[in-house]
Amino acid sequence: MWSPEQRLPWTVIGVLSALLAYSYWPSLAQLPSFWDNPQYQHGWIVPVFTVLLLFWWRKPVGPITASARAAGVGLLLLSFGMRLWCASFRIVTLDMYTFVPALMGVFLLAGGWSMFRWSWAPIASLIFMYPLPDEATRYLLGPLQTVATIVSTYSLQTLGLDAYRDGNRIILGDGQVLGVVDACSGLKMLTIFVWLAAMLMLVGGLEWWENLVIAASAIPIALVCNAFRITTVGVMYNFNDSLEGLSTSLAGMGLLEKGQSLAEAFHDSLPAALLMMLLAVGFLVLEMKILSYLVVTDDLAPSMVAGGGGIPRMRPAGPAPAAMVPGAVRPVIATPPRPTTGFPAIPKPIPTEKRSVSPPPGGDGKMG
Repeated sequence: MWSPEQRLPWTVIGVLSALLAYSYWPSLAQLPSFWDNPQYQHGWIVPVFTVLLLFWWRKPVGPITASARAAGVGLLLLSFGMRLWCASFRIVTLDMYTFVPALMGVFLLAGGWSMFRWSWAPIASLIFMYPLPDEATRYLLGPLQTVATIVSTYSLQTLGLDAYRDGNRIILGDGQVLGVVDACSGLKMLTIFVWLAAMLMLVGGLEWWENLVIAASAIPIALVCNAFRITTVGVMYNFNDSLEGLSTSLAGMGLLEKGQSLAEAFHDSLPAALLMMLLAVGFLVLEMKILSYLVVTDDLAPSMVAGGGGIPRMRPAGPAPAAMVPGAVRPVIATPPRPTTGFPAIPKPIPTEKRSVSPPPGGDGKMG
């Protein structure tokens, strides 16, 4: 049961968050329409993960200092000022984004620095539930389409198939044209996988350099997985005659439309999306496995063991012994006697004191 001191900050957070949601309700109410777009279908699960992380990471509220309250008020005022500026220029997407720093200001104002340290990252992940700005989408679509077309064309040629690139189109050997349109640019895969990488960095408990490598590799992995999907479709188109019987069977089962080839059905199907996601996660796991072999932490660093012939042995995982911690007192451990081998050693005689015997007075010196 929470004490009143612990219950009050959460009550204030609940009230201020409700007022904040009411203030941003016009933009929050538009989110389901954005989530209907296949590019942002992951948006509905982002707030669910945020709430779960906040519940999972929650800690007792510490003392709330005046600097924390001032910083929280300043963050709220900055968010509201940015919102007014966006409204004056009718920048809708950036206006939506200001909800995230405003919510951070609420947690900082009501919970202090101790709460802000563990809550800022889950709250910051809410940015992934919003769509990209229209300008960013326009600037990204063209280069992403070009990269996907080039990589897929080289992949098909590497597999020994006839293919060449004509703009954002791939011309196959039989004259089949595979167009890399906006939906094939990989922007959907990019937004989803960047969010997954961010979630992994939050819950993985990794080192800072591991998080940096994951963040830097998220975009290349997403592009490679999208090119893999386009290449798979190109291979299916190349063997379309061989797959015609399978397409007819699937159409008879109701899994394909009549007259639709397997390549056309696979292009935008759910199995293709799941395959790309599994492939991306597999690349990420493989990357983390390789990093674990390349970099050795201090706890697993080899140490020379005395009496071991100079052979380094790995210390088992766990807390370091007291002797390895600087400034610690090394415990004295009694060593049991080593067992003897062969015949037991003959014990040495105990030395005795030698005393001379003198004859009794008046005697002849002989023993009676």
